[in-house]
Amino acid sequence: MFLGEFRHTIDEKGRLTIPAKFRGQLAAGMVVTRGFDRNLMAYDLQGWEELAERVKALPISDPGAREFRRRVFSGAIDLIPDRQGRVLLPPYLREFAGIDAEVVIAGMYNHLEIWNADDWTPVREASEGDDGRWDNLGI
Repeated sequence: MFLGEFRHTIDEKGRLTIPAKFRGQLAAGMVVTRGFDRNLMAYDLQGWEELAERVKALPISDPGAREFRRRVFSGAIDLIPDRQGRVLLPPYLREFAGIDAEVVIAGMYNHLEIWNADDWTPVREASEGDDGRWDNLGI
């Protein structure tokens, strides 16, 4: 499971250090792609395969399914952390998420979200607000 919130910086070469807590799970590799809220999503290889299988099962005739495929797969990159636990985020992903200095890596159970630290703050604060809006989830 990916749990917790971690602050890191992107170095001048565009490398992100993976939190030590997750390095073992991501040592074999990871896939990073565009998220849905101007953030990035990172999956371990098993999580990525599970997502890919679900997307593959969507009907190609559905315009929404095609758009989803484009967003997720065309933006994806396979990465393997180096010995220091760093991955090089390509410029197109850093630009998409507005990542240039401090980032927040947030665990989302089966994947990680990577945010520009300034953008993360209002997202986190909104999730800590009115608890009543989640009543319909049945949890």
